[in-house]
Amino acid sequence: MAMANSSADVRPYAPPMAAPGYGKRSAPGQLPRKRGDFEHLPPREASVAAHIDRLPDGAAIDTKTLARELPAYGQQAVRSALNALSRAGHLRRVRETVGEGRTQWVYRTYFSRTARDDAWWGAFLREGTPPGEAPGAEREPVPAPEPVAEAEEAGDVRPSRRAEAYEVLAALGQADPRMTLSAAECADLAGPAAVWLERGASPGQLVLALTSGLPETVHCPGALARRRLADRLPPEAAAVSAAPASTPVPVPAPVPAQGTAPRRVMECTGCGRPGRPEALPGGLCRDCRGLPEPAPAGPSAAEVRARVERLRAGLRAPADRDRGPVPVFG
Repeated sequence: MAMANSSADVRPYAPPMAAPGYGKRSAPGQLPRKRGDFEHLPPREASVAAHIDRLPDGAAIDTKTLARELPAYGQQAVRSALNALSRAGHLRRVRETVGEGRTQWVYRTYFSRTARDDAWWGAFLREGTPPGEAPGAEREPVPAPEPVAEAEEAGDVRPSRRAEAYEVLAALGQADPRMTLSAAECADLAGPAAVWLERGASPGQLVLALTSGLPETVHCPGALARRRLADRLPPEAAAVSAAPASTPVPVPAPVPAQGTAPRRVMECTGCGRPGRPEALPGGLCRDCRGLPEPAPAGPSAAEVRARVERLRAGLRAPADRDRGPVPVFG
């Protein structure tokens, strides 16, 4: 009996995606992903944050979807965790136009594994540029990655790895429809993708590298995938263990094109109430922060006394007129 191809039965994780233009958006300028990114959070919030961080842009991260994806937590627990992540500076819910001169409004959630304060989020949502990042500012050039050797792509990759890579690429469109590849493109890219698997990357990490942070419209998914496979190639396992620890460098924030920056309105993470950033500290409105409504400002004590005196004077005047002249007895 012929043995079934087990790699054909294993499909990479395909997260539920939001409608085009909606869902998760990665905030700019985040530090590279590392172990312990969310150690400062309670276990529940850290688990939800780590799950969202691994999702590609465009993934659905509403309360119901996350509760289905994280069976350990119900909807109320997920809702509380999202509010806590908002207070900690990891996410903000936003209503914004799609940009490029279009007036359509969409609902998105910006997520940052690097916690940001209210000032950072306010500047980003108002201007599209985080503090310290000026549009058109000159940045230090990043050295180009070394190209993958042809021998490593063609001869040093096991056929089983190439077959597994082909399966991952063929299912890439399930993770994000913008990256749907043709059969010819899958066959052409199977070699470079197999190098990732040879270097210890999981199919999920490969999918994430090819689908996170995509532009609004992808015209040539095959060319974009080839570029990312080369630019984001992980180091070899030996190089990782020998590499000295270093301080991660923030990724420079993208600069919006002139005249195409979207208009953004922040919403309360808990209830969706829109408001200015300064009115939503921690991304939450007063009610969702559990604060009582402010008491209406009343008149001062001097104003109260003056008003009472006027009322008393008004009550005395008619009585004096009705009594008539006071008789004089002599």
